[in-house]
Amino acid sequence: MADSKERLFSDFAAPSRQEWREKIEVDLKGADYQKKMVWRTNEGFSMEPFYRKEDVDKLDTINALPGEFPYVRGNKADNNEWHVRQNIDCTCLKEANAKALDILNKGVTSLGFSIPAKDLSADYVATLLEGIEAECVELNFTTCQRHSLELADLLTAYFEKKNYDPAKLEGSIAFDPIEKVVCCGRNRVELVAEAKNVVEKLAAYPKFCAVTVNAFKLTDAGAYSYQDLGCALAWGNEYMAALTEAGVAPELAAQNIKFNLGINGVYFMEIAKIRAARMLWAQIVSQYTDCKASAKMHICAVTTTYNQTVFDSYVNMLRSQTEAMSAALGGVDSIVVVPFDTPYEQPTEFAERIARNQQLLLKDECHFDRMVDVAGGSYFLEELTKALAEQAWELFLDIEEKGGFLAAAVAGSIQQLINDTNVKRHADAGKRKEFLLGTNQFPNFSETSEGKQPVGACCTTCGNQHEEGEIPAIHASRLASEFETLRLTTESAAKTPVAFMLTIGNLAMRQARAQFSCNFLAAAGYKVVDNLGFTTVEEGVDKALEAGADIVVICSSDDEYADYAIPAYKYLAGRSMFVVAGAPACTDELTAAGIENFINVRSNQLETLKAYNAKLGI
Repeated sequence: MADSKERLFSDFAAPSRQEWREKIEVDLKGADYQKKMVWRTNEGFSMEPFYRKEDVDKLDTINALPGEFPYVRGNKADNNEWHVRQNIDCTCLKEANAKALDILNKGVTSLGFSIPAKDLSADYVATLLEGIEAECVELNFTTCQRHSLELADLLTAYFEKKNYDPAKLEGSIAFDPIEKVVCCGRNRVELVAEAKNVVEKLAAYPKFCAVTVNAFKLTDAGAYSYQDLGCALAWGNEYMAALTEAGVAPELAAQNIKFNLGINGVYFMEIAKIRAARMLWAQIVSQYTDCKASAKMHICAVTTTYNQTVFDSYVNMLRSQTEAMSAALGGVDSIVVVPFDTPYEQPTEFAERIARNQQLLLKDECHFDRMVDVAGGSYFLEELTKALAEQAWELFLDIEEKGGFLAAAVAGSIQQLINDTNVKRHADAGKRKEFLLGTNQFPNFSETSEGKQPVGACCTTCGNQHEEGEIPAIHASRLASEFETLRLTTESAAKTPVAFMLTIGNLAMRQARAQFSCNFLAAAGYKVVDNLGFTTVEEGVDKALEAGADIVVICSSDDEYADYAIPAYKYLAGRSMFVVAGAPACTDELTAAGIENFINVRSNQLETLKAYNAKLGI
C-alpha cells in the first residue's frame, strides 16, 4: 500500500514556488499581490499567503517532540489536558465557599480566590476551603502584595494540618509586586525582595507557584501579541534574576514562576504566541541552569476584556470562544474565560455558566484536550511562531538593555509602549481600520442600552489607596469604550436622531452606499431608515421630512451625484442635515454649492459621528 502511494505521488510533478505565485497572480486578475495577499501584522512583520515544506524544514521548531526541550510543542507528550479555572471574589467568605463547592460540581477544576488582606487568618482559610479536597483541584490565591507571605504561612499550615501530600497540591499565590508598578503606578519596588521568602515558604510544594507574571493586564490594555509576550519574558526574567541573586536555586526559582498570559482575538497569532512563549522562556531559564525540566513554562491563559463590548454583548461569547480555542490549541495549563457581561456588570450566574461551558465544549465535544500540538508541522503556524518569537525576543533584549523590566517600568517606558499602542488602536477603531463587530461595524440597529453602563477598571485587590503620581501607569480602556460613550450620549438625548437614506439612481451603487451609511450612522445609536429608491430627489426629500429625518443621506453613484446632490440639497433647504455617501469626483463642486458632510470608507467614523452629534445639539 505504501509503495502504491509513493508511485502515485511520483506521477505528479510538484509545482514550484514560482508556479504557485504565477497561478495566484492570474487569479488576482491584475490586482496587486502584496496588497491583496500578504498579511501585514501589527507585530511588524509580514506573512505570505502560502508556505511550502522547504520553509519549515529549515526551522528549529520542528526538531523537538512534545514534552521535550525547548517545549515549543508543549510541556506534555501524551495529552493536552488543562484546568478549567473560575475566579471568585471572597468579599463574603461563606458565599465564596458555597460558590466554590457549587462550581466544582459543574466542570471547574481550578479555583481562583481573591482574598481581602484584612480578613486573613487561619480560621478564614479553613472556612474558605471547607469541603474542598485540595489534592483534587488547582487552588490559586490573590491578596494584597504585602500580605502574600502571611497567606503562604496560613496555607502551608492548613495543608500540613490536613496531612495533604505536597507533591499532589497544585496552584499558586499571585505574588507580583511589579504588576502594581506597571498597572497602578505604585512604588512597590522594595517588595520584589520578598519573593525569596514566599518561594522558600512553598519550596516543599513542587506544583505550587509562589510568584506570578500577570501579563494579561497588558493584553487588557491593548498590547499587541509581540508586546505582551516580550514584556512577559522580561517580567519573568526580572523575578528569576532577583530570586537567584538572593540565593534561591535557579531550578526552584523557575519552578515557582507562573505566567498569566492574556489571549486576544487574533486566532492564529495567539496559538503561535503560546508556542513561542514556551520556547523563549526555556531559552531564558537555560541561561540559569542546565536542568531542562525546570525550563517548562507554567501558563494560565486569560481571555481578554479589551475587545469586549457593552452593546451587542453576546458577541463577546464568540470573541472569548475563539480566544479559548487559541489557548487550548497552543497548549496551556489552565484557562480563564472572562464572562461576556463583564464590561457592564458583576457577572451573573448565567454568564459564568456560559464561560465554564465554553471550555467544557472544547474538551467534551471537540476533544481539544486529547490533541497534542495540532499546530506542529503546519507550514504557516511554524513560520508564524518563528516570526513572532523573533519580534518578541527583540523587545525582550531592548528591555534588558534598559536595565531590565523593573527599571523600565519605574522609568515608565513599559507603560508608554502599551499606552501608545492603546491610543493607536483606538484611533484605528475610530477609522474602522480595526473592526469591532456590533460596535463600529454592523451594529444592532434596534438595540438600546437598557440601563447598562460600562464598569470602570480597578487595579487593586485589597482596597488600599495608592500613591498618585509616583510612577506612570497603564491607562487601560476597552477598544469600544469611546463608541459606547457616543452611543450612550445619543441615547440620553431628548429625541433619537433619524437618518434617512435618500436612495436614487444606479441600483447597485445606491443599495451598497445605503447599507454602508446605515452601518456607519447606526454606530452612534441613530435610527436609520433605508429605502428601495426614489424616482426624483424631491420625492425622496418629502418622504424624509415625513419620517422626521434629522439627517438625509443621499445614496447614488459617483457619476450621478453631479445631477442629484445639489438639487436635493437645495430642495431640503436646511430643514435637515444633508450628507453625501461617498467621495465623488465632483466633491469640489458639491462643496462649493454648500454641501459640507460626506461619509465614505476613508472617513474617521468616530470623529464624524461626534461632530454630527454636536450639530444636532446632543
